[in-house]
Amino acid sequence: MAVYTEVTDEALAAFLTDYDIGSMVAFRGIAEGVENSNFSLRTTAGDFILTLYEKRVDPAELPWFLGLMEHLSQRGIGCPLPVRGRDGVALRHLCGRHSAITTFLPGVWPRRVRLEHCAPLGSALAALHVAGADYAPTRWNALGPHGWRPLLERCRMRVDEVQAGLAAELETALDAILTSWPVALPVGHIHADLFPDNVFFLDGRLSGLIDFYFAATDLLAYDIAVCLNAWCFESDFSFNVTKARALLRAYDEVRALSEAERAALPVLCQGAAIRFLLTRLYDWLNTPEGALVTRKDPLEYVRRLRFHLTARDEHAYGI
Repeated sequence: MAVYTEVTDEALAAFLTDYDIGSMVAFRGIAEGVENSNFSLRTTAGDFILTLYEKRVDPAELPWFLGLMEHLSQRGIGCPLPVRGRDGVALRHLCGRHSAITTFLPGVWPRRVRLEHCAPLGSALAALHVAGADYAPTRWNALGPHGWRPLLERCRMRVDEVQAGLAAELETALDAILTSWPVALPVGHIHADLFPDNVFFLDGRLSGLIDFYFAATDLLAYDIAVCLNAWCFESDFSFNVTKARALLRAYDEVRALSEAERAALPVLCQGAAIRFLLTRLYDWLNTPEGALVTRKDPLEYVRRLRFHLTARDEHAYGI
């Protein structure tokens, strides 16, 4: 469920008078997503997405996200382009929420990841990193390494409710990851959440990337590690090295990985796995019964983390 704030026809009609995108033809809520209220909007000028930003999003950071999307779109990256009102402002207010309209991207996300999805993903991720290089503003990654131990501490007393012995396993893994975390790798703007449901394909080709609201300024190769976790494990949690090789080779053709980035892949993948494990764990333990958000099983990322902890070098990922 991803509609937390209802928008009336009257409120929307008044809102649209600030834009040059025509009048409303159709309007409906979008069920996918968990952070914000999203609506599909068709006007006499075309199709758009209306987003109302809910309380989990810091309003002070919204100009950075919208600016990054505008920057990337102008450099040829297929991503939503914020629509500015007649006054030149993209970030506005609707029904008591900060809100924005963005262009609509055609396509559907892959419900089952196949090998042919992975090379286009690698190329698109590298192109995003290259295109973002001259976007000057930066954003601290609150869900980077500095945020992982506080997340674990907030869950510590109840971790073993999920699986016996899990608290000790995570503590040991986190100590090792933070001790080995690389600090001298190339830094830039990363998507940080490029899961399959944030990547659209149309007629067999990648048509766009969406949901930039976890984007941040961090290690570029960490973004690759997020994708290796999200795209290269099968339903039985076995790692598909063929998919990983396709992703990495395609990335490398657009932006060449340094030797240091290649060598750091195991610990970067461990870090990406524990990041999503911990946020899922926190939500699993703290989301009340009957809440609109669907909880995701943290144990899926325990299985991924265990694989990465056995990877001795980059060859485990097909390099």
